[in-house]
Parts: sequence; structure tokens; C-alpha cells
Amino acid sequence: MLRGMEMLFHADKRTRPPVQRLWREAVSAATPMPRQAILAAARAAPPGDGHPVLLVPGFLRGEGYMRPLQRFLEARGYAVHGWRLGVNLGPTERALDGLGRRLAEIVRHDGRRASLIGHSLGGTFLREIAKQRPQDVRQLIVLASPIRLPTASQLEPLYRLLARWHSPHSSILYAGLNQPPAVPVTALYTRSDGIVAWQSCLEAPGPRRETIEVKGPHSTMAREPAAWRVIADRLAQREGEWRPYGAARAQDGQDAQNSAS
Repeated sequence: MLRGMEMLFHADKRTRPPVQRLWREAVSAATPMPRQAILAAARAAPPGDGHPVLLVPGFLRGEGYMRPLQRFLEARGYAVHGWRLGVNLGPTERALDGLGRRLAEIVRHDGRRASLIGHSLGGTFLREIAKQRPQDVRQLIVLASPIRLPTASQLEPLYRLLARWHSPHSSILYAGLNQPPAVPVTALYTRSDGIVAWQSCLEAPGPRRETIEVKGPHSTMAREPAAWRVIADRLAQREGEWRPYGAARAQDGQDAQNSAS
């Protein structure tokens, strides 16, 4: 497990986000999102096609944290599913094995490939599941997730404390983390991240992969209206017709102009 931690975390503790940002993270997490911003994001969001979406919370978070995003997506018409594995305590055997089974169950029940959305460590888990089961994945969206190692985090001491319960195979997960999955990936990050080093949240460049910056702290990324707008846009794409965020919006605008002329 020690070797796994060496791969996961940067040896230089100065690469962690400034400790002063933790106060903003705490205040933001306890502050309700402005209703006007939520309504504006809802009005601008395109309708969905009903395909399944699996949500996974970040480290030390449960499904309740993803509830606002779940309600937002259900209102767009998606079949939204939680991971049903309680609080995310890291890569335990229960989490790693259970998440793969949960995805298979959802795909079997809905009869369609699922889009995966994970916050922070939840997105890290889903990225690995997408590598193992690409046939079940429509696309992957990660929110402030450390996906390029080594990372640096103010929560490293807590993570190390809980590592005694992590799977002995977690070092295998860390070793392959920098390799992108063979599915469309959208990675959202924030430069004001106070939990993990934002540089580790950038997806590797390549076909069907993109990295998008949004404003706001790490702790509220899954309920940030700016993130919701990107998520809704990504999910609304027809299956098999994935385009980068900016290009997709520009093409949709051109199509609308052509239809009006």
C-alpha cells in the first residue's frame, strides 16, 4: 500500500493547494446555491433522451451530495442512478467490485449504455470502470477528479488514515490511472480548487477527450450551475456523435441558422 501512496501523492507537500482555500471550500459547501442561478441553468439546458446516467460522489461523500444534480438531470428526462455504496471511503474492495456490478446492473435494466458522472474521487473510480467496461459506457464526465498522477491534496492525511481499509489491488488502479479510457471523456476542473491540485484534474489530450475549466470551488462542483450547463450539453448529444464542447455548440448554432433561412 505504501508503494501505491507514493504513486498517488506528490512527494513535495508544497504542491498541495494553498491551505487558505480550505476556508472557502468549507463556506461554499455550507452555502445553498442561489435559486436564480439554478433556474437559469435549468431553462438553458436541452432535454434529454432518457438514457441512463450513473452518479458517484467524491471522497467522504454519500449519495445525498449528488442529489441536486440528480434532480436536475431527472427533470431533463434522464434515468439517473446512484451508486448505492454509501459514503465513498476510497478504493475499498466493496467500492471497486460493487461499482462494476452496479454499472452492469443499470445497463441490463435500461437496455442502453450509460453515461457516467463522478465528482472528485468518484470520477477517478468511474474512469477506471470505463476502461474495464467500455461496451457499457456512452461517455464519462469527471468533476474536479484527480486523473493524472501524482496529485496533491489537503485531504492526503485522511486518505492515508483510511488506506488500511483500501483494497490491496488499489496500487494497480494507481499504476494505470494516467492511461485514458477508450470512451468519450469530458473533464471539468477549477483553478481555485482547494482540495486537490487542479493540474491533476486535466485529461490527456486526444480524440474524444476534452478538458473544460469552470469557476468555483472543488466542494460544490457537482451542484455548480456552470458545471450543470456543460453536463447537460454533453449528455444531450446523440449516441455515437460526440463532439468537443465548443465545436458542438458552434455547429448547433449553425444548424439553427440554416433551418431558419
